[in-house]
Amino acid sequence: MMAFFTADDGAQIAFTDEGQGPVVLALAGLTRTGRDFDYLAPHLPPCRLIRMDYRGRGDSQWTGGATYTVVREAADALQLLDHLGVERAAVLGTSRGGMIGMYLAAVAKPRLTGLCLNDIGPVIERAGLMRIFDVVGRNPVAKTFADLVEKLPAAMVGYENVPMRRWWEETERHNIETPQGVKINYDPELRDAFIHAFDAGVFETWPLFEACAGLPLALIRGANSDLLSPETVAEMRRRRPDMRFAEVPGRPHIPFLDEPGAVALIADWIGELPR
Repeated sequence: MMAFFTADDGAQIAFTDEGQGPVVLALAGLTRTGRDFDYLAPHLPPCRLIRMDYRGRGDSQWTGGATYTVVREAADALQLLDHLGVERAAVLGTSRGGMIGMYLAAVAKPRLTGLCLNDIGPVIERAGLMRIFDVVGRNPVAKTFADLVEKLPAAMVGYENVPMRRWWEETERHNIETPQGVKINYDPELRDAFIHAFDAGVFETWPLFEACAGLPLALIRGANSDLLSPETVAEMRRRRPDMRFAEVPGRPHIPFLDEPGAVALIADWIGELPR
């Protein structure tokens, strides 16, 4: 059931909290919500799964482009844990969520018990960023959900053997159907925040990755990813030979996380977390 807490600047932040066991804070991608983990949740071993909608996304309050930053969203994540009385949690981070996880390792490491990265690392490939640049903050060119679902298989380059029901699920989770056409379910000002971060040109953050030393660490890569390169993965594994790793075939940025290889890796990673 969706609940809310109030961040220190007054923003209403939406979250869900379910299950028992090791605490896993699931943080979604840039434009996504906690529902991104619906596919994975039924396959998880016993754990306490906490999911947060970033401000400006999903059911959380829109607070303007200037507030849609990794630093602010990381602060919201810590304040959510405080609100729930959770001293420490492992972060399962998809894309943007993984960036937040690495940042938390640098600034609040005692709060973390582990980190699992879904198709993100300390080097972000420009090609992948340019693809995101083209779509973030813009409504789909579709009149209805059915119209959008029909277009997705061709538009979502790199996804292989995805059943149509999954495209329906994706469409319904991340869009709103209106009489004026299909709309995104997040604040369009996220585009301004993305452009500002893009112009800053910080595409390598190895110190944040190094800050994860000592934490149970795992990495998932989509075999067709244009955001996380094989070369970056190789360097990450060189620096952290104990890091669990799985590459998901037939997936670009990002895997859905219910693929067998991803499920097995995440289950093993959760099994490694301190109780």
